[in-house]
Amino acid sequence: MVNDVKEFNSKINSVAFKFEEMKVWQRAVDLTVEVHSLTKTFPKEELYVLTSQIKRDTDSIALNIEEGSIGSTSHQFHVFLSHALRSAIEVVSCLYIGEMRKLIIDKDFDGLYE
Repeated sequence: MVNDVKEFNSKINSVAFKFEEMKVWQRAVDLTVEVHSLTKTFPKEELYVLTSQIKRDTDSIALNIEEGSIGSTSHQFHVFLSHALRSAIEVVSCLYIGEMRKLIIDKDFDGLYE
């Protein structure tokens, strides 16, 4: 998985949009890859519950950063960053729920939480 993320990040060197240069966007995309990999271990009964929710939330972080960075005023960008932050907070809640349901081990929780 790490190789895939590194390869993806190396593609960012030839950017067409300013959000691609933003470290916060790059880290958000890395998070989507890590969460996607983690949720593959979840049982099928979680597919339309926690799996779907945490994947939508992680995607939303990167998508809101991107959307806010394109042709927006500072105020609009702040609003989109606020949405991204709310999605990040939802990811944290999903991590806690996953840990309590014994779907996420401490090591994975700590790595993603950080």
